[in-house]
Amino acid sequence: MTSARANAQIAESLASLTHLLARGDDPARDGEKRLDRFLKHKPSFFVGCFNPDGAVKWVEEVEIIFDAMECANENKLALGTYMLREEANQWWKNAKLRIGDGGVVITWEMFKREFFNKYFPADVKNKKVVEFMKLEQGNMSIAEYAAKFESLCAFSPHYNTPEAENDKCVKFESGLRPDIKHIIGFAEIRNFTTLVAKARICDEDGKAKSNYFKAVRGKNQDRAKPYEVKGKGSARGGKGKEKVDGDKCYRCGKIGHRSFECKKDRDVCYSCGKEGHKSKECKATTPTGFNCGEEGHKSPECKKPKKVTGKVFALNGEGADQVDNLIRGTCFIHDTPLIAIIDTGATHSFISMDCMKRLNIPVYEMTGCMNIETPASGSVITRLVCRNCPVSVFGRHFGMDLVCIPLSGIDVIFGMNWLVFNQVHINCCEKTVIFPKSEGSLPLMNGEELKESLNDHGELFMVFGSLKLEGGAKLEEIPVVREFSDVFPEDISDLPPEREVEFGIDLVPGTSLISMAPYRMSASELNELKKQLEELLEKKFIRPSVSPWGAPVLLVKKKEGSIRLCIDYRQLNKVTIKNKYPLPRIDDLMDQLVGACVFSKIDLRSGYHQIRVKTEDIPKTAFRTRYGHYEYTVMPFGVTNAPGVFMEYMNRIFHSFLDKFVVVFIDDILVYSKSEEEHKEHLRIVLQVLKEKKLYAKLSKCEFWLKEVSFLGHVISSGGIAVDPAKVDAVMKWGTPESVSEIRSFLGLAGYYRRSSICLG
Repeated sequence: MTSARANAQIAESLASLTHLLARGDDPARDGEKRLDRFLKHKPSFFVGCFNPDGAVKWVEEVEIIFDAMECANENKLALGTYMLREEANQWWKNAKLRIGDGGVVITWEMFKREFFNKYFPADVKNKKVVEFMKLEQGNMSIAEYAAKFESLCAFSPHYNTPEAENDKCVKFESGLRPDIKHIIGFAEIRNFTTLVAKARICDEDGKAKSNYFKAVRGKNQDRAKPYEVKGKGSARGGKGKEKVDGDKCYRCGKIGHRSFECKKDRDVCYSCGKEGHKSKECKATTPTGFNCGEEGHKSPECKKPKKVTGKVFALNGEGADQVDNLIRGTCFIHDTPLIAIIDTGATHSFISMDCMKRLNIPVYEMTGCMNIETPASGSVITRLVCRNCPVSVFGRHFGMDLVCIPLSGIDVIFGMNWLVFNQVHINCCEKTVIFPKSEGSLPLMNGEELKESLNDHGELFMVFGSLKLEGGAKLEEIPVVREFSDVFPEDISDLPPEREVEFGIDLVPGTSLISMAPYRMSASELNELKKQLEELLEKKFIRPSVSPWGAPVLLVKKKEGSIRLCIDYRQLNKVTIKNKYPLPRIDDLMDQLVGACVFSKIDLRSGYHQIRVKTEDIPKTAFRTRYGHYEYTVMPFGVTNAPGVFMEYMNRIFHSFLDKFVVVFIDDILVYSKSEEEHKEHLRIVLQVLKEKKLYAKLSKCEFWLKEVSFLGHVISSGGIAVDPAKVDAVMKWGTPESVSEIRSFLGLAGYYRRSSICLG
């Protein structure tokens, strides 16, 4: 029976083989056909080198072709790697040998992981995350902003989950231009597609509105410019721009006044320009242009430059002398004294033709002409202006645009454009000119002047200032320390190395996930938060997270005034199994220092951040902010076991030197010696340990070669150990406790210092 079954299986196999041979199938030929189909889509070659964006685009392009071909997973690797050339091809040959060692079957996903590690490393990804956090619309359209937002969003996994739709909308909305955000913000749209569509509509409406008003302003732009200089933009009076009165009289047809102000006794036709009748009674068949006086067209159709009107009270000194409400004086141009008047009835500021020629002042021609009217002398037409002419008057210096007209007995007329721009006040009764007070420096008084003021019962206002000297001694000036510049970097820019001690978070069995909403923050706090998140991301101390855990964020002010980012881990700390590693007693540490007379104090830079978190515990450090969800890769501040873990590591590395010449309390290190020679050797040993373990200190907070040092609330010197006066002062000035916790705090501090000779009263 068994042999019959075997014979049947052999026969079936032979039949299948015969069928395949008859069909002509060949695996090698199938591979060639598949490659031909793949190449018909014209995929790009990838040659390697450092091109992170190009690497990502190449993988995306290849995978689009795979989807179009419905390519099987086992064929993707051969097709994709076929497109590698030059440096990339050589890299893959070496990587394939490494990955496939031991008969491991390499897949397309494994290739992508190795490919991105090589050509799109973690630091580039972090820069993309920072760019995403800083992304704002600026001058981009909504479509461009949304496209860039989506491309960068791919590097922040938190925003690519359905649960993060709300955060994604808030991030997109926060980067919009203020004019769009103001309208969209009130709607509180929390569907991303809808938000982009509404923002695009709002943006288009805003552009349409802006274009409409530009078109309207374009029709009336002449009203804002009394005259223009050819090729030089607009001419100005003083440094401001003055509008010309554009009202047109329908009695005489002239610009500059209205019909009820017209001084013409007889009506003037607006059509033909002749007196004695109005335009509705005009029998002329051809109109006359008032701008040029020629027949055949009306003024709006005139192609000649328009006349600009101006007003001035008098064109000669005699006319000015006849009226006593003008203010006369002397001004200077190029240190030459000139006769000037201030005329509140003049629309512009003027200079006489003779004066302009006499002083050889550069002159420019206007695009049109200006018609200057006077009450007594008729009108004058001019096309010349002196631009930015240096004028000194009443001890002040101005750059003024002066219109050139024929004046007699007067050199310069200061008109309303100059008065308004410089905020000049005129006292009409006393005929004086008052300029606004310039913001100058306040005069300082010496001691004698202050006493005199007090004796005269003067009011006294005091401003207390303080000076803070930045920085201390330079590194190269400190003996021994200058040999270890690596220990004192300006900043830490990368993750700490893997150490023998890692920070872990062991939870009480049965603990459920803890996730809390972020705390509300002011605008200034949000700015500070954003800045600190960017710094931590650049240093790789944090990374974007998709962890279900989440704690809120706090900003805490440090003693020196800077702000520290802290996470409120109180709920996590309640369910964390406490580390029983003992912290040293401060009084025991003080006992070791008896007899020492030379001290150096070292403060580690970002001490806790120099210990890594165990990989499996990183998700538990996650925290939520308005700008996304993040988790710590290094030991954060605020977790319950951090001091014990750090203390354990410090005791390990300084174990041989404790109780000899080193005192360590968490991240504070005190080196003590009985002589300077000893101290030189002790300090060198400690700094060498820090250098080998890649622990870094902050030079500005360190102190070296001291005879007296303040450490852990005590002042230590060769004369002995005393309580820090600041602590004594704190006890003496302690207010009346009003709660149980305040009583405990007071009793704890007072009890600790009870052995010192402090009179508590």
